[in-house]
Amino acid sequence: MFEDGNVEVFDLAQPLASETPHSPNHPPFRMALARRHGDTVREDGSSASSELICTGGHTGTHVDALAHVSHKGLLYGGVRAEEAQRGGRFASHGIDQMPPLLCRGVMLDVASLHGVDVLPAGYGITRKDLEDAAQNEGIEVRSGDAVLVRSGWAVHFSDQDTFVGLENGVPGPDEEAARWLADRRIRVTGGETVAYEQIKAGVGHRLLPVHRLLLAERGIHIIEVMDLSGLAAARVYEFLFVLAPLKIIGGTGSPVRPLAVVRR
Repeated sequence: MFEDGNVEVFDLAQPLASETPHSPNHPPFRMALARRHGDTVREDGSSASSELICTGGHTGTHVDALAHVSHKGLLYGGVRAEEAQRGGRFASHGIDQMPPLLCRGVMLDVASLHGVDVLPAGYGITRKDLEDAAQNEGIEVRSGDAVLVRSGWAVHFSDQDTFVGLENGVPGPDEEAARWLADRRIRVTGGETVAYEQIKAGVGHRLLPVHRLLLAERGIHIIEVMDLSGLAAARVYEFLFVLAPLKIIGGTGSPVRPLAVVRR
């Protein structure tokens, strides 16, 4: 959290490093110094350093483009995925076509609703959970909102196996919960796990119905691997939400650093 006068800014991103947990479906983050101080020294004694970064667009805190998921060969709006991806990048629905977001944000803290710091592995967040969390917080989910759903799973960020949950599962919204959000015509939704889904024990990422519903059917972007612990600790449930993806032409996702801004 950063403070500037009467404004508090909550950083909702997780750090990017070689240790950052990642889905087996996506390459990990890697960084190396391509040029070190002292490799070259200018006449005035100054030196510079720079790095080489290699990462997948869905590693660390990131936002999914609508091109990320298709259903029966079609992207959102009936766009044929095979045609859109010709040439090695998406001519339609790429992350470069997602505008920066500056909108009302709300957090639905489902973990706190159940009186726990973190929901159990494999727990399915239901429509009722979201309704009850909103009522408990005095929050109304509105059209155009960014809705962040807290499971508390960020506590496991430093443990790759537990965080990804291939063996024991990961908590996340089920399909009905996602449909409840989509029916309210929200702009974007996000959570703390590598896949914004209920992942049951031993199932992995073979089937992702929430991604299909939100991205391919309803045109709603998904943010993953967020850190909502600061908002939860401060009991902040409504805020100005700021998000800007990188302009990766034709990409299916982008690293992001989402912010929640609160006036005190």
